[in-house]
Amino acid sequence: MNQRTVTINGTEYDAHTGMPIRKNTPLHGINPAPQTPKPEEHHSHSVHQVIQKSQTLNRQAVKRMQVAAPVQPRVMQKSPAITKFAPHPTSAKPRARSMDIGPVSHPMVTKAHQQMQQAKPVVSSHVPAQTAQPMPKPSNVIKQEAVAEALQKAPSHSANHKQVKQPKKRSSRFLSLASASLALLLLGGYFTYINMPSLSVRVAAAQAGVNATYPEYRPDGYSLRGPVAYTDGEVLMKFAANGGPQAFSISQTKTNWDSAALEENYVAKESNGGYIDPYIERGLKIYIYDNNAAWINGGVLYKLTGDAPLSNDQIRRIATSM
Repeated sequence: MNQRTVTINGTEYDAHTGMPIRKNTPLHGINPAPQTPKPEEHHSHSVHQVIQKSQTLNRQAVKRMQVAAPVQPRVMQKSPAITKFAPHPTSAKPRARSMDIGPVSHPMVTKAHQQMQQAKPVVSSHVPAQTAQPMPKPSNVIKQEAVAEALQKAPSHSANHKQVKQPKKRSSRFLSLASASLALLLLGGYFTYINMPSLSVRVAAAQAGVNATYPEYRPDGYSLRGPVAYTDGEVLMKFAANGGPQAFSISQTKTNWDSAALEENYVAKESNGGYIDPYIERGLKIYIYDNNAAWINGGVLYKLTGDAPLSNDQIRRIATSM
């Protein structure tokens, strides 16, 4: 121990100031660098686990749940040992308030009130009734009254006014009726003109006793020429060209022949064996030779003759349209 320092428990203190100078501590070795701990490796064992069995309850060993019976509230009975029970609480009735001293008017107010009563003039109790003022009329009522008054003052309502009689418009009505009638007549005449050949054939068929018909197809440039002629058992109609001397005729005769008899008795003789094989169109056997033709349909013999240059197709269309 030095005179200037004092050592206590291994610590040196200044002898004059008493402050510690140094502490004798043992030397330690160099601390190694801190090492980070290696993370632990956790291996999954769930992959290698065994499949668990179902844990559903077995209803054969476990009872089913049952609904609990409702609990009846207990009835509390009074004990005979208790002789006095507390009464039911009752609300206290409000007490009526009464004033000991009533309101009294001030003497000065009473005197002033008497003076005011004396100063008022005496009014008679019999007051004449006031006349009620009429209520103002609305604007629409005033307007209607003004219109009615103006109409009453008009000269047409006066006794001396003479009304001028206007002529009735009969001429315009007559013209409209006449024009409508003329239009109907023209329309009827047009339809009659169109259907006149069919009507003529029907009249001739009725007179001749033959089920004759008018062809719906007619070649272009040909029209019915002259009236429809008829004799007993035959109807004849003639078609002529509009711009030339060519013409052809169609005769319809009642017969009991068939197609074979027609070919043997008529077609073979008229064509001198120069006819071609018949055309079969819609169940009809049509014999065509030298722009002429013959066929039978429904017990009627049809003959088409003339010098018109008709094609085989036109002849077939005429035959099928009748």
